[in-house]
Amino acid sequence: MSHHLDSPAARQDVRLDISDLYLFRGERGTVFVMNVNHSIATAATGHEVPTGYHHEAQYEFKIDTNGNAVEDLSYRFTFGELDQAGNQTVRLVRLTGADAANPHAPGTLLAEGSTGRATETTDGLRLWVGKAGDPFWIEPDVLHAIGHALTDGTRADFGTWTPAQATNLFAGHTVYTIVLEIPDEQLLAATGPDNRIDAWAVTNLATDAGGWRQINRAGHPMIHPLLTQYNEQLGDQLNATLPADDTATYGKAVAAAVARVVAAYGTAQDPEAYGETVAARLFPDVLPYTIGTPAVYGFTGFNGRSLIDNAPDVMFSLATNSAFTIGLTKDSVTTKPASHFPYVPEAA
Repeated sequence: MSHHLDSPAARQDVRLDISDLYLFRGERGTVFVMNVNHSIATAATGHEVPTGYHHEAQYEFKIDTNGNAVEDLSYRFTFGELDQAGNQTVRLVRLTGADAANPHAPGTLLAEGSTGRATETTDGLRLWVGKAGDPFWIEPDVLHAIGHALTDGTRADFGTWTPAQATNLFAGHTVYTIVLEIPDEQLLAATGPDNRIDAWAVTNLATDAGGWRQINRAGHPMIHPLLTQYNEQLGDQLNATLPADDTATYGKAVAAAVARVVAAYGTAQDPEAYGETVAARLFPDVLPYTIGTPAVYGFTGFNGRSLIDNAPDVMFSLATNSAFTIGLTKDSVTTKPASHFPYVPEAA
């Protein structure tokens, strides 16, 4: 899994569970995609899960424009209750400066619409929210073996499994997605000369006391399967904290875990130094992207993340410092992403 069902708090209401964040070049500008409420949750939790988006929640794309892992821009989506036809109203506001980190700030209204229909503003911003196919793929046997390796500090034990036996756990499954395309000039006006941003996604839930509780946070794919698959307390902690605190809070532990694995594999002359390098690449847990460039989430570098990047192979290879494949590609998904807005696969 990427971030699917990644902690006890996220599983309490999977409408708030972010399964993936994508960031790439679109037809007109920069595209942000947040997937939530995965259909596999019904089997995983043993009961039917709610439809759509939580009407008492905030879904936000956070954008840092100066490299300090603190948001300078936030694009916040909120939803109405389900109507008799199963649709929800959607409202999008933008927050800037100190307000970008304030869940109580009202922001500036950009658009209002409904699920299942595209909405476009006069200045070229586009949004689409609704049910879609999941573009992510994962092999469950490999997933669990790698999780044990990072937890136990050993080589991954695949038993008799080979890549020829690989099956996509998520084939045919659906998500509820939020797609936002922002014209490049709107983002470039806020960036430095390198045109770089760092992005992450969060879900916040209203509390009975009138506040907001952060339920889920997603930047890089595969962070939770690597680090918290067998440590759910850490999963909740990662989801509730802020990117700016990641290195100080989690960096040493992650570096040590990776060092133990590569020592077991014998793929680094200095396992401790390699572990520190990996931790520095993963934390703060934000997705870097240079505006206007092709997105590539690869072993040698991260620049956004397209809907067809092979994140499992990249992250498993990074964690073990070895060439790694789970035996699956973008062809293992049931419905394919599109080259045109809203880009996400149709629900099967």
